[in-house]
Amino acid sequence: MQKITPFLWFDGKAEEAMNFYTAIFKKSKVGNVMRYGDAGPGPKDAVMSATFELEGQEFIALNGGPQFSFTPAISFFVNCETQEEVDELWDKLSQGGEAQGCGWMRDKYGLSWQIIPSILGRLLQDKDATKSQRVMQAMLKMVKIDIQLLQQAYEQQ
Repeated sequence: MQKITPFLWFDGKAEEAMNFYTAIFKKSKVGNVMRYGDAGPGPKDAVMSATFELEGQEFIALNGGPQFSFTPAISFFVNCETQEEVDELWDKLSQGGEAQGCGWMRDKYGLSWQIIPSILGRLLQDKDATKSQRVMQAMLKMVKIDIQLLQQAYEQQ
């Protein structure tokens, strides 16, 4: 068991969200699912809480009700190696959600994600400040990050 586990509060959609996320990420699995019984405060057989894993990271989902919702102040940063990976995760996670710019999006459950190619960090940390500034300016104009456009900005003369 990992020491720190993200705990996600949903308004009746914990099981649906868990199934959505585990269907998107290749290395994922559903763990323990606890359901309300006859005496529970929720509907009989509805998920009370569940554990699931995405790419080795464990999560706990709770059907806690409408009292709280997600904000972009907390997001999940997904490090991608290729444009194909960026495109696939962006397309799947953004279904029913909202694009926010610079690689950020909010999914249909309100959870914020950053779908970021690893090359972006390397280009932004280049010793040549002019190159890294051009990459930053290119990124600021993007919604979904485009590796080819970042590289063009980097190599520009």
